[in-house]
Amino acid sequence: MGIFGTDKPSKSDRTYPVAKTEEEWKQLLTPAEYQVLRQAGTEPAWMGEYTETKTVGVYRCRACQTELFRSETKFDSHCGWPSFFSPLAEDRIEEIVDRTLGMSRTEVRCSACGSHLGHVFAGEGYGTPTDLRYCINSLSISLEPGTA
Repeated sequence: MGIFGTDKPSKSDRTYPVAKTEEEWKQLLTPAEYQVLRQAGTEPAWMGEYTETKTVGVYRCRACQTELFRSETKFDSHCGWPSFFSPLAEDRIEEIVDRTLGMSRTEVRCSACGSHLGHVFAGEGYGTPTDLRYCINSLSISLEPGTA
């Protein structure tokens, strides 16, 4: 399994606008990106490139380049992964119940390609406008600086 934990992704009956075969995804993504984005893995805490960045810009899905989050919604939650309090628009993400690892969580996926981004947590007292924490893997996103 390597250094990345793997949650078996929930099966979705949904078809996505950006559709590729698993072989096409494997050619497009690095092995680490593929494990996180397509196999619902999790990168180790504090290891991602965007965990502590303060750069202004737009965060895109690393698999299909859909705009997902703006830097002004990023906050330091001290959890070890980039955290956002809201997506760029509700239609940019998909939330799916995730009952892996003996718990119930809400998985967050890109609504354009179905790639795993991370999880969203509510009601933990973050002091943000939404009281939500979208805990996103750095390997799931790429930052386009200066476009917020």
